This record gives sequence, C-alpha cells and structure tokens, in this order.
Amino acid sequence: MTERPHRTTARTDGYDEDATAPARPALRVLHAPGGIDLAAAEDAAGQFLNALGISTASESLRGTPGRMARAYAELFSPRPFDLTTFPNDEGYDELVLARRIPVRSVCEHHLLPFVGTAHVGYLPGARILGLSKLARVVEHFACRPQVQERLTKQVADWLQTHLEPKGVGVVIEAEHFCMTLRGVQATGSSTMTSTLLGLLRSDARSRSEFLALTGAAS
Repeated sequence: MTERPHRTTARTDGYDEDATAPARPALRVLHAPGGIDLAAAEDAAGQFLNALGISTASESLRGTPGRMARAYAELFSPRPFDLTTFPNDEGYDELVLARRIPVRSVCEHHLLPFVGTAHVGYLPGARILGLSKLARVVEHFACRPQVQERLTKQVADWLQTHLEPKGVGVVIEAEHFCMTLRGVQATGSSTMTSTLLGLLRSDARSRSEFLALTGAAS
C-alpha cells in the first residue's frame, strides 16, 4: 500500500476551512502494484484445471482460464481513494457508525471467497471523516488473500493511525465458502470478529452502545 498526500480540491460553498483549522491534505491511498501478469495467470489456470481432470478443449470451457485470471486479478486489486477528512468544528463527540458495509474477500487458505458485512464506527477527535471512506478502507484491506481476524484488525488500526479518533470499532460478520461448500459443509453458518480501540474498548458505555448498534451484543 502506498500513501501519498496531495492537495485537496477547493470548496465552493463559501466555507473557509483555514478560518478555523489548518488545512490538511487528503491522503491518497494506492495499492502497491504486485506485477500482475494475466497471460501467465491464464496459462497457470489452464494447467490447474487440466491437472484436476477438467479439459478446457470444449467451446464452453476454452475461455475459462482467462476468465479465472481476470476474476482473481479484480478481486486482488482495490481501487485507489482519497482519505478525505474535515475539521470537527462543532466538537461532535458521539459515535459515528456505518453499518452493513459489504465485504468480499478471499480466504488465504483455500482461495475461496468469504462474503458478509462490516460495521465500522469511531468517536471523533479533531477531525471527522467523509462517510464513504469507511467503506473504502474496508475494501482496501479486503482485496487480497485474507483471514477475517486480520482484516478486522487492519481496518481498525489503520483508522486509528490516520484519523486519530478517540476510539474505533470494527465488527465483521461473514460466510466463508471454505467452511460452507467444502469440508464440514456447515451451510448457513457465519463468523463474527471484532476489534475495539481507544474509548470504544475502555469506556463501558461507549462499548455497549457500539456493540448494541451493530447487533454484536444480541
């Protein structure tokens, strides 16, 4: 991951951020290129299918290795975004929570998908975050081979570092296809993980509010 500060776009609503707080450049978040070689991936996918006894000679399967390569390249390529923050001029100190953010990732043990939802919240400090960026951060860390426990902590730690809030909470609930489609075949099961930092961990009232609003306390 590459993080590059760059100039923010000037506001056009007549509000002068410089009058109340120093301007802070938006943080440009880029995925460090991993040298994707689609041709090599397609060739490897064809060999993989053939090794499993699946012939790709028929018209319907001839393009499958290429589609496999492009699909996994898409799953492993998060979109760049700007972490846009604004001064917390009103001193808002209550919970900000984005619920039911879609999560799609790939289990690093079997390369099968896991899908679900994330609830991401924070107690603001000096700055507040553009709401869509909570979903962007989730996507950024989900677009790679993952385990759910690490994903949950990476999102929370990253927001704590770059936003500097009074607290951060992340809850993820997901269905893992490596558990429901193979092995134990526990159809309908889901896995829930959570990470709480700052006041959302140490203050009982804030912790209870966050867990109740996400449904993790039920």
